[in-house]
Parts: sequence; structure tokens; C-alpha cells
Amino acid sequence: MNKVIKQPDASHPIPIEPSTSHIVVTAGGKIVADTRASLTLREASYPPVHYIPRKDVDMAQLTRTDHSTYCPYKGDCSYYSIESSERGKNAVWTYETPYPAVAEIKDYVAFYPDRVDSIRIEN
Repeated sequence: MNKVIKQPDASHPIPIEPSTSHIVVTAGGKIVADTRASLTLREASYPPVHYIPRKDVDMAQLTRTDHSTYCPYKGDCSYYSIESSERGKNAVWTYETPYPAVAEIKDYVAFYPDRVDSIRIEN
């Protein structure tokens, strides 16, 4: 199947900016991620998403799933579940080989806010 690839533009911008905010993600009563080196991705009219470097995520708490999706701007997306959390199924996503326009998010993950206990952001 041929996948449509789109480039961000004025009608669908995807700026990515480094953040110095302290971000702590908890799930199942445990800290899953703790960073001061996240990236904030703002895609079109969607809410901002904080991508956290894998090095700042306790990957031992995550289990890779077979679930996948596709974004014509970012590429193939893989998912992880947080085993310690009742809501943790496919709670974490990552673009392992993102398209060049968003290459910065390689080796980063993001969390669905409604599938973790909290995503605390402190400046």
C-alpha cells in the first residue's frame, strides 16, 4: 500500500521547540518519565504534545504492543502500554523513523494524558 506523505506548511504547521520545563509523568502510582529535555510539538490546531527523550523514560515499565497508526506528516507510529496502570493500554506512542520534517522526535515518546495518572509540567 502506498502511503501518502505530506509536508507541514502554513495550512498545517508542525513546529517543534525544545522545552526546559520539568515534566514528570506518573502512571499506576509510579514515575514513568522525568525530564527537563522534552520537545513541544504543536501540530496545526491540536493541543501541544510533549515528547520526552527515551533516556528519561523508565522503558522497563513499558511493553511494546502490536498497535500501530500512520500519520502522513510524521510517519509510522508504534505504541507501548504501561503495565502498572489500569488505563495504560497503548498509552505511549513513538515515531521510530519519523519523516525528515519532524526528525527531531526520533528517540522520543509521548503520553496520552487520559491514560496516565498525571503529566505534571513545572517551569
